[in-house]
Amino acid sequence: MKRVSLIMGGYSKEREVSLASGANCAAALKEAGYPVEIVDVQGDIRGVIDQLLAQKPDVVFNALHGRLGEDGSFQGLLNLLKLPYTHSGVMASAMAMDKPVAKRIFAANGLRCPEGIQLTKEDILKGDPLPRPYVVKPSNEGSSVGVYIIKPGDNANPFAGIDWPFGDHVLCERYIPGRELTVGVMGDKAMAVTELRPKAGFYDYKNKYTDGMTEHLCPAPLPKDVYDAAMQAAQAAYRALGCRGVARADFRFDDSKANGHAVDGLYLLEINTQPGMTSLSLVPEQARHLGISYPELVSWMVEHAAWDE
Repeated sequence: MKRVSLIMGGYSKEREVSLASGANCAAALKEAGYPVEIVDVQGDIRGVIDQLLAQKPDVVFNALHGRLGEDGSFQGLLNLLKLPYTHSGVMASAMAMDKPVAKRIFAANGLRCPEGIQLTKEDILKGDPLPRPYVVKPSNEGSSVGVYIIKPGDNANPFAGIDWPFGDHVLCERYIPGRELTVGVMGDKAMAVTELRPKAGFYDYKNKYTDGMTEHLCPAPLPKDVYDAAMQAAQAAYRALGCRGVARADFRFDDSKANGHAVDGLYLLEINTQPGMTSLSLVPEQARHLGISYPELVSWMVEHAAWDE
């Protein structure tokens, strides 16, 4: 069996999610028979390199989330060490994490995304850049960290009362009403469509990672043409960025268009190259729907690991 070093933790806003994902993946890999050693990535990158060199893994399982582990940085390090790793490579990871860049690539490939604009925080304070409601989000964070909906009647200052430690640049997008959908992609093949129904608010960080806060409907109860369109768009987004391994595409579906051309209400939000693997995560749930157990899923990821030669 291949020796696996599993990297997790990191020092992004998603450290706790990464630790949960990593613990689940390590247990499942051991159940599948792989020798696994865990590396908790913190501030000492030189120490992480020393650990990996000492462990001499055949594959590095990347369970990091957010900056460093998801934006191409750690992927570049693993390329230099010539170590195969799970999930996407440098370019796909970097482009997916940079939301404005990803949106331009999606648009060039004929994928519909919400209209948006990248601005500075100071620009937005001069006045609403889009008609309300609109969404503000960091240009390069994951797990819905820092995502806010600015609604009519809210404070004239959209950042009033908001903790915003995400840098000067902000992505503003038209708010798409309707339903939250997500599609896992495994080796260039779409897995299933899940509809997410938060019990309050929208599918933000809290609703993603708090048990009982969101209902998951898999497969999503959608018209067949919309379901199929979401599956096809997820595959197209995956290919457009050059992803590999497992990824997940997120959508909004404006079902007010259901009496016309329903697929016109489907909008791609982003693609996540390091989808969560916690007990509430969506890709393992879709894998179960397809008859793929958690140990089988992580085994597939290990066996399809690669590096950018």
